[in-house]
Amino acid sequence: MPPAKSPQPNDEERSKLLGYVAWIAQAQLSCDKITKEQLEKSVAGYTMTRRLNRVEYNNTLRDLFGIDLRAGDLLPTEGGGGEGFDNTGATLFITPAHMEKYLEAAEYVLGRLLPAESKQTGSKGDTADSADAARLQDARRRLLIAMPGPDRQAAQAARQVLTPFMKRAFRRPVTTGEVSRYLGLFEKAVQRGDSFEQSLKLALKAILVSPHFLFLIEPASAQPGPYRIGHYEVAARLSYFLWASMPDDRLFQLAEEKRLHDDTILRQEARRMLRHSSARGLADNFAVQWLGLRPLGSIIRPDAKVFPEFNDELAKTFVEETTLVFDHLLREDRSVLDLIDGNYTFLNESLAKLYKIEGIQGKEMRRVSLTDPQRGGILGHAGILTVTSHPDRTSAVLRGRWILETLLGGEVPPPPPNVPILRDKDKKGKVLSPREQLELHRANTACASCHSRMDPLGFGLENYDMVGRWRTELEGKPLDTVGVLPSGEKFDGPEQLRKLLLEKRRGEYLRNLSRKMLGYALGRQLNRIDLCVVDACVDTLEKREFRPSGLVETIVLSYPFTHRYLEKK
Repeated sequence: MPPAKSPQPNDEERSKLLGYVAWIAQAQLSCDKITKEQLEKSVAGYTMTRRLNRVEYNNTLRDLFGIDLRAGDLLPTEGGGGEGFDNTGATLFITPAHMEKYLEAAEYVLGRLLPAESKQTGSKGDTADSADAARLQDARRRLLIAMPGPDRQAAQAARQVLTPFMKRAFRRPVTTGEVSRYLGLFEKAVQRGDSFEQSLKLALKAILVSPHFLFLIEPASAQPGPYRIGHYEVAARLSYFLWASMPDDRLFQLAEEKRLHDDTILRQEARRMLRHSSARGLADNFAVQWLGLRPLGSIIRPDAKVFPEFNDELAKTFVEETTLVFDHLLREDRSVLDLIDGNYTFLNESLAKLYKIEGIQGKEMRRVSLTDPQRGGILGHAGILTVTSHPDRTSAVLRGRWILETLLGGEVPPPPPNVPILRDKDKKGKVLSPREQLELHRANTACASCHSRMDPLGFGLENYDMVGRWRTELEGKPLDTVGVLPSGEKFDGPEQLRKLLLEKRRGEYLRNLSRKMLGYALGRQLNRIDLCVVDACVDTLEKREFRPSGLVETIVLSYPFTHRYLEKK
């Protein structure tokens, strides 16, 4: 509707508008009346395979070798797609630059685990510290499960190493023929005079640049139409959704026993995996992207003149606070409403000092109960408040838009052309506060429709400066933190804002969280029928005390998560 002080539609125009709204409502999909054909075709036409993104590649190498060497950091960065995440299949194409970096990464990892003999006997100055050396030695022992000797030829030992390694790397059983092809590389290296380990290194390097390792491949059905994906593919979908990494031994065993089409087993595994330490992958990859924290410290940094204490270590701490809260919520199966109004957070000494919380010493992050009602929930997190500020000042517009879009799933169109800039003085030459500038800006009818939804939400966070420090005045004047929404709802400050979000906008938050997590789990843009799964997720959350286990189980058991559709040729 037009702003309150603008010309309003008459009764006839209102009646027409209401008629259009009713027609749109009837045309919308009814999830209760969805046909089997609609459901089946909803999974048609999507990318059948996708490449591992950087985070998944790093985590997979870590779990494959048992040591975190961060080789994935060598890869090019990826942009978001689909519902805004970098695991969207349609955007994970591969380029010559990728292949060059994959070869470099594989060489780096294997060079650390299986160094050339001259490097193994190098000087002390060339070796890593003792702890790192011990971890590398443990990883070598886990990799080299067989060695040539009096009773075992080199080729036999190589086959014993390669077969289980390929199964884990390819995330499925491997055939004798597949193993023989990689064994052929080993034998060629032996023939040219390479040692056992260096010959094995060549075969392992080929495995690490194979499409079967770099891509999540889901074989097509023999017949066109809908089909349930295989047990090993279910295992991979589960692990890359909840852990951003490869399946563990338990998932491989269930896949081998063909038990991952059983809904009871899927529920049990989803709960087990959420409690596992590897669920940190969901916090690192999903939550950090969803909440917009990834650019913090690189693209987004406060002005050094305004906040000289800010450095890379503090930037990591800002992100870590929110990540740990989300991870704790998952693993303890706490209400997802804690993200808005939780009475705890994770702090170390530097972050506690910023928040003026006493009694916290050291660099280690630890769970802290909050007694100050103004600091609870992620709306009081330094990382969130920094990414929604300008480098040298806060922004009610950026913060309000973040709440509206990121938390509530609202859509804000781009500004219309020729939007006037904010004026720092009125027509009489009076200097305007940031709030007065925005109120003058909203007087423009073209700007009012969006700013009336965003700005009041942002006003509620004005007590936090650009890095999250609490304040009560700005430039010597008391802060005005009152927000009035277009609906007439009024609040003052962050505590009342959080209360309003929980009481009046909770449904929007739950639906948006469900939509984002489903899009992340599927690795693609959602369609109309997928939104029925979103509805089911919201319903489950409300029935299960808003616990994330219910949300995850609903996604994992959904038709789009467990099925594919092969089009007729």
